[in-house]
Amino acid sequence: MHPPTPPLEKTAAADATAVDNHAGHDHDHSGGLFGERTELYFSIASGVFWAGGLILSFVADLPESYAIGLFVVAILLGGYFSVLEAYEGVSAGRFEIDFLMVIAATGAAALGEWQEAALLLFLFSLGHALEHYAMQRARKSIAALAKLAPATALLQTSTGTREVGVEELVVGDTVVVKPNTKIPADGMVMVGSSAVDQSAITGESVPVDKTPWMSLSQTLPDLATLPAEHRTFAGTINGGSALEVRVLKPASDSTLAKLVTLVQEAEKQKSPTQQLTDKFERIYVPAVLALVGILLLAFLVLDETFGQSFYRAMAVLVAASPCALAISTPSAVLAGVARAAQKGVLIKGGRPLEDLGSLTAIAFDKTGTLTEGKPVLTTVLPAEGTTRRELLRTAVAVEELSDHPLAAAIVTGGLAELGPAPTAKATGLEALTARGIRAQFDGETVHIGNRRLLQEVTGTSVPPIIERQMAELETGGHTAMIVHRGDRYLGVISVMDVARASAKPTLAALRKLGINRMIMLTGDNQRVADAVAREIGITDPLGSLLPEDKVASIKQLREKEGRVAMIGDGVNDAPAMASSTVGIAMGAAGSDVALETADVALMADRLDNLPFAIGLSRQARRIIQQNLWISLGVVAILVPLTILGIASLGPAVIAHEGSTMVVVLNALRLLAYR
Repeated sequence: MHPPTPPLEKTAAADATAVDNHAGHDHDHSGGLFGERTELYFSIASGVFWAGGLILSFVADLPESYAIGLFVVAILLGGYFSVLEAYEGVSAGRFEIDFLMVIAATGAAALGEWQEAALLLFLFSLGHALEHYAMQRARKSIAALAKLAPATALLQTSTGTREVGVEELVVGDTVVVKPNTKIPADGMVMVGSSAVDQSAITGESVPVDKTPWMSLSQTLPDLATLPAEHRTFAGTINGGSALEVRVLKPASDSTLAKLVTLVQEAEKQKSPTQQLTDKFERIYVPAVLALVGILLLAFLVLDETFGQSFYRAMAVLVAASPCALAISTPSAVLAGVARAAQKGVLIKGGRPLEDLGSLTAIAFDKTGTLTEGKPVLTTVLPAEGTTRRELLRTAVAVEELSDHPLAAAIVTGGLAELGPAPTAKATGLEALTARGIRAQFDGETVHIGNRRLLQEVTGTSVPPIIERQMAELETGGHTAMIVHRGDRYLGVISVMDVARASAKPTLAALRKLGINRMIMLTGDNQRVADAVAREIGITDPLGSLLPEDKVASIKQLREKEGRVAMIGDGVNDAPAMASSTVGIAMGAAGSDVALETADVALMADRLDNLPFAIGLSRQARRIIQQNLWISLGVVAILVPLTILGIASLGPAVIAHEGSTMVVVLNALRLLAYR
């Protein structure tokens, strides 16, 4: 029995507040008097008292102390959380924005500017509270993932079923999932058929049909290789029929648990832009403090009082504080990662989020990425005097004896056309190395294979019409086979790993986004690679590649293009992914290797999520750039105005907090990206 693990929603809630939402620290005051809105209520009350004091200050018959009393209450309410944050920062050896604001307000009050001090702390606390509220919207969309997992499961036992906590489930247990309830574990369907809503994990909008896994093996399969129609994920919603599911992963190791953990880690990873702004701030903040120190001494050289110099220095301190700059990039990264997760795309942090939008080329693995990953029967060409049904009936009967993947494709495709009518059985299968197979059917010898085999059997070259058909099919990338029975040719059949239906429109969408170079890497021969490329619109098909050749190709592409993504299944493509600018794994749900190795994981086995991810990244890059211009532009305008005394402390506070809210709200536009 595995040790109990903490509920997923509790760990997610604990981690959700770890993301910095302002200048290197969070402002989560959910444990306050009024819950998570305590700071907002304090700031509103501060504003009410500030407004009351302002009104009283215009009443001539009232003593000034009445208005000052209301301003003091406004200062206490507005400054409460700022003082707490400033104390925590100073205790840890950090001088952050809260500390700067508290010093500026204290200085204003010391000069008797009670109204200015109250206004500063009211607007600063209101800005923090609204910013915190806005950022929580993005966090909650991620934390909601954790709440998808049900707390209990119906465990099947020898005496019936009993309800247990999901943390008590172990690999091999069987759970009963009632209709229209959440599936409690990653596993495989053993009994029952139903349509399951997997949108929360994979982003698929249409429910996926689930059927029982039929196998005589006593060994539990790997969830990553289990066909999609048999596997289930914790937190997905069962349809209208009951299922019995065999548990393949404990709750702490489920795809949902890994997804939540990886998204939370992604939130904390800094993007290149954020790293650059952090370096800038390390130089900028000391420079601002030095400037303020110089302005404090301005009364020594200018015809003004110390109080006037001090007031201007405080105004400059507020105007130059890098609040908006500090939050401009993290807010956009958080919103972008959250929006991608809603769509079933895991982007592991700021770097891949920004890099995706700067791609100039994308390299695709062929098998399973651009194609279905399994061969299908594509062509049936009966010879003169032979019916299509006779050709298929013979091929299916013989190939049913073989365990080759191509044989399975012929049998599946043939039976789909022939129908359920019983087919006579072949006997005596014999594999002929590098040529084909031989068997007995209806009292005659059947050969299925290449030209070499039929030349050996007949002693002559294959007929010209069959030679021409074989050549045309092979040029098109098909694996073609001749079927010969007794002393006559029955015709030609072919199989092929066909392109995904979504491949061509996806590549067209990428071309519209400006990705003009799309490369296909495959171990198949160049003729097959060229055929697939012509069909779907690949610009550079590269065939006959070994794994090390794929890595070398990616490195060459990076030298020519600068930024190249590699998309594959995340397992055998891992080396090539690691060599690319951005590694993208497709169909990553259930695959630990794909989730761990890729920079971006498309949870569903859907290629058409790729244009969404790239488009989202480009929008995030645009918003980050806009935020930087806004934050730096306000500072560039406001600082000279306050130094020259044109703007006082009040306008500086309004512009400072206004720019901070503008960049946060601008970043939150990503949550609505389509």
